[in-house]
Amino acid sequence: MPIPDYETLMLPVLRLFADGAPNVAACVPSLTAQFDISDEEAVELLPSGRVTVLQSRAHWARTYLSKAGLLESPKRNQHVITEKGRDVLATNPARIDNAFLDGFEGFRDWRVRAAAGPGDVQDGDAALPAEVPSSAAVRVDHHQTPEDAMAAAHRVMNAALRDDLLALLQVMNPLRFETLILDLLAAMGYGGGSLENARTTKATGDGGIDGVIDEDALGLDAVYIQAKRYDPSYKVGRPDLQRFVGSLTGEGASKGVFVTTSDYSRDAVAYVERVQHRIKLINGQRLAALMIQYGVGVRTQSTYIIKRVDEDFFSDL
Repeated sequence: MPIPDYETLMLPVLRLFADGAPNVAACVPSLTAQFDISDEEAVELLPSGRVTVLQSRAHWARTYLSKAGLLESPKRNQHVITEKGRDVLATNPARIDNAFLDGFEGFRDWRVRAAAGPGDVQDGDAALPAEVPSSAAVRVDHHQTPEDAMAAAHRVMNAALRDDLLALLQVMNPLRFETLILDLLAAMGYGGGSLENARTTKATGDGGIDGVIDEDALGLDAVYIQAKRYDPSYKVGRPDLQRFVGSLTGEGASKGVFVTTSDYSRDAVAYVERVQHRIKLINGQRLAALMIQYGVGVRTQSTYIIKRVDEDFFSDL
C-alpha cells in the first residue's frame, strides 16, 4: 500500500517506542510490515536522495509527538516514551494526529513559534528530524498560494531545526560551546570574519569573561563574551548581568555579548537597557536562529529553485 502520511504514523510510532524501540530507525521495519509497504516503496527516496520517504515521515511523526510531550530524548538519536505518552496509549485512541496533539499546551505553544517569521524569534521563541518531509509537515491550507505554503513549511522546519540544535548545545562540552560562539561571531563578520582575531579565556580565573573577539579586522575595538549553557527552565536574571557588567568594567571594556541556551528575565533585559555598556543578549532560540542563518553547525539539505517567465525575453513577440 502507499506509504502513510506522517499523521497516520503517529500512533504506531508512539506504540513502538512504548514497546522499547530506541530510535526511529528501529521503528521502520515494523512500520513497513504493519502497513504492508512493498520493497520498492520502502526504498523510495526523497528528492535529496539522502533518506527514504518512510524514514522522513516517521521522523516527523516522532518530532510532533515530542513537541506534545509524549516522547523525550535523553540523548542524541535516542527517544523514550514519557508518562504522558503512556497515559495517552492507555486511553486506546483510534488515531493521533495534529488535531489530537492540539490538546497539549506544549504542542500548541510550539506551533505558534513554528508559525512565526524569522524576525519573531529573537526574544524567547521555538525541530528538523533527519530530513525534510516529502509532504508538508503541516496540513496544507488550500487557500494558500504555493509560495505561501512553501514559506509556512520552511518556518516549521526551521523551528524544528532550532530545537534540535539547542538539544545538542545542552550536552556540548562547555569549552567547545564557548568556541562555537566565537565561530558564530566570526561567521557574522566580527574579527573580519577570521577566528585568528578571537580567543577564549582560561577555564579558571576568567573573571566572568569566556571569550574576546575583535570588532573588526584591524582590532580597533573588542567585544567581550560570556557564554552559558543553562537548562531551558532557568531564566538569566539581573544578578547574572550585573556580574557581567562588573567584569566588563574590570577589563575596561564597553561592549559585550551574553549568550545563553535558556532565556532572560524581564528584570535582566530592563537592567541591560539602562547601563552605559553596550550589551547584546542572545537567548537560546535566537542563538539557534543565528546558527541557521550563518551556517554554523548546519548544512544545506535540499535546494528548490522557483522560476518564472522572463517577460523581457518575450517582449518583442
